[in-house]
Amino acid sequence: MPSNQSVVDGQTVRSCVFGPITVDFDDRVLTPRAWTLGQSTWAAELARDRGTAGCMLELCAGAGHIGLAAAVLADWDLVQVELDPVAAAYAAANARRAGWGERVRVRNVSLREALEPGERFALIVADPPYLASAATARWPEDPLLAIDGGPDGLTVVRDCLQIAAQHLDEAGTMVLQVAGPAQVEAMAEALGATGLRAVEQRVTDPERAVVRIERA
Repeated sequence: MPSNQSVVDGQTVRSCVFGPITVDFDDRVLTPRAWTLGQSTWAAELARDRGTAGCMLELCAGAGHIGLAAAVLADWDLVQVELDPVAAAYAAANARRAGWGERVRVRNVSLREALEPGERFALIVADPPYLASAATARWPEDPLLAIDGGPDGLTVVRDCLQIAAQHLDEAGTMVLQVAGPAQVEAMAEALGATGLRAVEQRVTDPERAVVRIERA
């Protein structure tokens, strides 16, 4: 993805156009991938299909580009959850740059601490780390926190599914990025345990897909 760059406080800050927004980031956070804009546009389509404005939740937000682009396209408010403080700071700054600063709340906490029991969302967007730990060496330039999904790649995916089961409203939808169709199949047990089901997937290649999840 083409980008411009500048040096700020000793860090080389790059910026790129990502759909309706411009995103700043540096090497300490995961570089935006052009193909992930498809997740944003799909989420925005689903949000608009609701017919009324609302608030979406983004888990594992990184620099915030996927959820922010979806929120801007749909004209929805947004809550973003990101554990890494550097990425969370970029998410907040990118929201302000897009003119969405008053409509985005960034929570720099772990997934399990992020939400109150009664919070409900019509739409949840998630791009969790989904690589098996043994496979992360293929991507040496990526921050480990952003890509390491544990021994089977599903550790954080399972956490995201648990949150969706607890915090989606009754007609809610989750749009989850995963490591291709094979990982969708591997999620079957976790989906069943949380009372969710995969209803559709959009595949970029064997290692990249986005799956739409609803209540079973």
